[in-house]
Formats: sequence, C-alpha cells, structure tokens
Amino acid sequence: MAENTEALLEKAERARAQVEARYREGCPGCKIDRLKETNRGVPYKLFFYVWVIVLCAALPISSLFPFLYFMIRDFKIAKREEDIGFYAGYVGSAFMFGRALTSVLWGMIADRYGRKPVILFGTVTVVVFNTLFGLSTNFWMAVSTRFLLGSLCGILGPMRAYASEVCRKEYQALAMSIISTSWGIGLVIGPAIGGYFAQPAEKFPNVFPEKSIFGRFPYLLPCLLISVFSLGVMVVACWLPETLHMHGENSKECDIPYEALEAEENKTSKEESQRNEGSHQTSWSLLRNWPLMSSIIVYCVFQLHDMAYTEIFSLWAISPWKFGGLSYSTADVGEILALSGFGLLLFQLFLYARVERICGPIVISRVGAVLSIILLSSYPFIATLTGIILTILVDSASILKNVLAVSITTGLFLLQNRAVTQEQRGAANGISLSAMSLFKAMGPAAGGSIFSWAQKRQNASFLPGSHMVFFLLNVIEALGLLMTFKPFLAQPKD
Repeated sequence: MAENTEALLEKAERARAQVEARYREGCPGCKIDRLKETNRGVPYKLFFYVWVIVLCAALPISSLFPFLYFMIRDFKIAKREEDIGFYAGYVGSAFMFGRALTSVLWGMIADRYGRKPVILFGTVTVVVFNTLFGLSTNFWMAVSTRFLLGSLCGILGPMRAYASEVCRKEYQALAMSIISTSWGIGLVIGPAIGGYFAQPAEKFPNVFPEKSIFGRFPYLLPCLLISVFSLGVMVVACWLPETLHMHGENSKECDIPYEALEAEENKTSKEESQRNEGSHQTSWSLLRNWPLMSSIIVYCVFQLHDMAYTEIFSLWAISPWKFGGLSYSTADVGEILALSGFGLLLFQLFLYARVERICGPIVISRVGAVLSIILLSSYPFIATLTGIILTILVDSASILKNVLAVSITTGLFLLQNRAVTQEQRGAANGISLSAMSLFKAMGPAAGGSIFSWAQKRQNASFLPGSHMVFFLLNVIEALGLLMTFKPFLAQPKD
C-alpha cells in the first residue's frame, strides 16, 4: 500500500515537473499561462483593458457619419445636393482601404514582437490622425487623414488574438463577446459623439463663439474628444501584460497554446504530437485552413453589409423628406445611436454568452441574418410616419439592428480564433481584418453611390427611392445567410 502511494506521488510529481518545465522564466506568455492555470476565475481586469482599448479603436471609425453630409457640403466639392452622398462614400471608405493594406502586416508584427507594441502604436495613431481629420479644410485632406488613420492603427487584429489568450477556454465566448460589445458600442457611440458635438458654434453659441477654433473648424470638437479619450487609453495600455511566448531560439519547442496544457491530462501522446505538429505550420498555411478561411469570407460579406448600412442609415436619417429621408439633425442621429449603444451593451453583457452556449455561433448568425432582412424591409415604410410613433420605431429598429449585427460578428470571431493555435492568431486575425477592411472599404463608397442614385429615382415604378437602397442591403445580407450553411462554412473541431 505504501509503495503504491509513493508511486502515485512520484507520478504526480513528475507530471507537475513536466508542466512546470513548459514555463520559462521571463517569458510573458508563460506568465499568462501560469496565471490561467492557477486562477480559474474570470480575468475581469484584463477584460476591462480589452474593452477600453477596442473602444478606442472603434470610436473614430464611424464618428464622422452624422456630420459627413454637412462636411462634404462645406467643402463645396459636390455640384448638386444629390451628389453629396457620392463624395461622402469615398471619405468613409478611406479608413477601411488603408486598414485593408496593412492589417496582415500588423498581425505579423504582433506575432513576432508582441501584441503590446502594436496596441500602443495604434493608440498614438488615433490621437494624432483623428485630430488632424477634425482640422480638415478640404476633401483631399479629409481623405488622406482617414487613410493614414486606417493604415497605421493596427489594434483590432492583435486585440482579438489577445482576448482569446488572456482567459481560459471556457471564457473565450465571453472574451469575444466583450470585443464585439466594445466594438459595436464604439460604432454607435462614435456617431453619437459626432452627432452631438459637431458644429458646436451653431448648437452652443454661448460656449463656443463663432470666432473660436471650434467655429472655424466645426467638426473638430467630436474628433478632439475621441482623441483625448484615446490618450487616456494609451496610458492604460502601458499596464497591459504581454501574452506572446518569447523563448528565443527554442520558442517553437515551448510555444504551446494553453489549451494543449489543459488537455494533456486526457489526451494520448499521439494526439499531442499531432497538435504540436499542426501548431508549427508556417503562416502561409493559414490560407489552406478552410475552417478559418470560410469563416473569414462569411464574416467579410456581413461586414460589407454592416458598413454600407452604417453609412446609409446616417445619410437616410439626415436627408430631406422629399428624398425619402427623415430630415433629422446631427443631434437626432446622435440620440438614436446612443440608445442603440446602450441596448447593445445590455444584450452582449447579459444575454449573448448564454445564447451562444445553447445555440452555437453558426445558428446565432443565421437567425440574426433572417431577422435583419425582415427589419430592413420595414425601413422605407417607417419613414412615412411622423411624431412619437416615428421616434419609437426608429429607435427600436436601430437597437435591434445593431444587436443582430454584433451577434453575427461575435459568433464568427469565435469560429476564427478556434480554428488556429496561439502562435498563428495574430496573423490569422490580420488576414481576417485585412479582408474585412477591403470589403468595408467598398461599403461606404458603394452605399453612398447607391444612396445618391436612389435619391434621383423617387418616382420610379419599381422600388423607388429608399426602397431600392434597403432592398440591395438585404441582397447582401441574404448572400451572407446562404454562406453560413454547409458545405461552405466549416466549423473548427475542438
């Protein structure tokens, strides 16, 4: 009996020694893995860091949409009022086009030098170029500053990898939900800030005189507020712990994902060797990873729809009644989007993780796409209403649409990060972000052009005016829905 006890103790000691040998002193990735093994709870502090940094990256993306119509008008580049949407689309696309060109590069840098340096540089980029955009005096300056902001801010890809690395596997759905929540809130709070604080000399003449800098640059204040917030986030990011394994020459031997450490108690040595062999694939092999690539393609289609919708919604809400719009002010649009952000926050924090455990990410994406199609079909009819009924329906529709869009995004985030191992997550998310940015770059340009064209056909017999705009948005959403079914979309094996 004593011999058996000693043998068991020796076996346990050897197992502990083997696990401990995987950790290297001075390696930040090993430090995080050790923390995950000893602390089985939710890493609330790290999730907070993730939330604020992603919010910093998301705020500038769509903050311009409520005032972009008026900014283009002030540039006096559009010859007719109906052409404003055409030029607005190109300013909206510049950010995404720049990000499409550099996202893979930023992902590779994050895999080579760490997530933290890329994140810090990205926050500095937001502070500088978002402020310069608010100081734009002509169309080309606006396009250039947005392009540089997109190409130099490589935060999102590394943060998606980071969120899946700082927590245990059972909390990855919550981590991706936090990313999507922060991103979605940024995409609605950003326009709310733009709507409330654009043209302050007109809205608050007692606080911002016409001859002040905010009177000369009417769109600087919302950009400056976001830049100040980003400056604070840059300080917070200095305390961000690194998650990348750095073992020098032997990094490949020891850079094993946390999930492998957790699973080694239950898997055979053959299964372990297969996992390690797969984890050491070169970056180019990601293109042959069909579960990853199929989820990225579906993700891109939905993001094309979402970006086009974001552009079109603001233009539609601000445009005059005679063109099928709502004749709202920038402040009205800001109020709608602020309410949408609050509703989105409640859903993602308290409901999404539970729904994902029950239904799975693919089912959520399908249901979200179907409901979005039904919802968007009602928008042209909502525009014919007035008064309190119009306000209630527009607010409710905006909240529901953003909840559905972010739920789809969160599910596809999960599929992408589960399809690769840790040392490939930066590059994988870079590929995803680059492809998505390319599609999103087409969104505002296409949305603005379609919206401008639709305004000129108010009396058409087939899908007049805004009916055509929302019909085309539904075509894109329906394409994404079809692509969520097998054999196109392959879910990665756990």
